[in-house]
Amino acid sequence: MALDVGVIGVGMIGQEHIRRLDGGPGGSRVVAVADADAGRAATVAAQLPAAKALPSGEDVIASDAVDAVVVTSWGPTHEPYVLACIAAGKPVFCEKPLATTQEACRRVVDAEVAAGRRLVQVGFNRRFDPAHRALRQAVDDGVIGAPLLVHCAHRNASVPAHYTRDMSIADTAIHEIDELRWLFGQEIVAAQVFTPRRSSRGGELQDPLLVLFEMADGVLVDLEVSVNVHYGYEIRCEVSGETGTVELAEPAPVRIRREGTVAGLVPADWRERFTLSYDVELREWVDSVVAARPPQGSSAWDGYAAQVVSDAALQSLHAGGRVAVELPGRPELYR
Repeated sequence: MALDVGVIGVGMIGQEHIRRLDGGPGGSRVVAVADADAGRAATVAAQLPAAKALPSGEDVIASDAVDAVVVTSWGPTHEPYVLACIAAGKPVFCEKPLATTQEACRRVVDAEVAAGRRLVQVGFNRRFDPAHRALRQAVDDGVIGAPLLVHCAHRNASVPAHYTRDMSIADTAIHEIDELRWLFGQEIVAAQVFTPRRSSRGGELQDPLLVLFEMADGVLVDLEVSVNVHYGYEIRCEVSGETGTVELAEPAPVRIRREGTVAGLVPADWRERFTLSYDVELREWVDSVVAARPPQGSSAWDGYAAQVVSDAALQSLHAGGRVAVELPGRPELYR
């Protein structure tokens, strides 16, 4: 069975996903697109063999030609589109964030619970990265004993002019928030943000940040968020356990020795670093939809939980101090 997909939002990441989905895994194809920029939607549709540009995201969801929906539009539009997909009974892949507030995320969770069926997958792609999967497997297998400490870094070469201080948490660190919950299979119970000496390259931003997370079992996690390092895009994670450590390997495919130096290539941005994980993520999503199985990636509950932790970290960023994470019980649908 081929899967006919509608895509709402055809900016940079929307077009990245379209490239993977049209004629991609399981015979999926893109049959409808919509965007706030109607001209851009028409241009994208014209490049696809079976796609039509529709006037709105609501039209994409309502179309009888669309089996499943991908939402890659502006963050504040995610909630209404995902709720409409749930109401229509259509599987939906929603790029992060699920919604821009924890209250909006909870409304999505409540709607899906009321529907009694998991239809939503949130686009936290690290769960599909082979390196992160190997890291988790090593932790699960106990090869380093009980985890004690985790050291993470999320470094961007630069960020666009519209990037704000809060985005260091809500748009950047939120990837590690989902990663940590998935890596250890437990909740983050507290967050605290520290503001070190500010980089002269960050303009008015408070950059970098140091975030301390406390896991439910007592594991402590430190996360460096630096978004103007200039040398490239780098993701680091090392888990220190009772009997050893495990860390993500360098992503560079080669190491060059010349003129008295040793060098490896650093990815330019997230697209280069996580190309394979996006491939796997969308392939597995299509497979789950075609097989009528619950999606294997981040659920609506995971999107909600990540937003709650992000809000706690933002509270610490603005007011200082340790902030406890108040997360209600997980609904049975997500157990």
